[in-house]
Amino acid sequence: MSSPRPTPEAHAGDDGTAHLIRWAAFSCVLVPVVLLWYGASLAGAAGTALGLAAVTAVCRLLLRRSERCAARQSAEDRGAGPGAPRVPHAPRPGHRQRPGTGSHRGGRHSGGSAPVG
Repeated sequence: MSSPRPTPEAHAGDDGTAHLIRWAAFSCVLVPVVLLWYGASLAGAAGTALGLAAVTAVCRLLLRRSERCAARQSAEDRGAGPGAPRVPHAPRPGHRQRPGTGSHRGGRHSGGSAPVG
């Protein structure tokens, strides 16, 4: 007997993603049916189905990519070791950090804390 091997698609968040994709596929079928039921043209319903299928496919690709990136990031974090100090990420070149938590930048401010009127 051979044990089942995990596929590359098997991820920790795969259940939620698969559930979401199933609902999206269901809507790709349901929406055109409802459109036809309410009198839309066959061409319009078919175009809607194709558009929804394209959006669903792109969303599926983006979800899978973000899962792979998150898995890679967590693997890198685990590879650093539990006692290794974490080094904060340096800011990107050309971007300024905020000067402080309590600083105010522009905007309208009243003259004081006295009620108006």
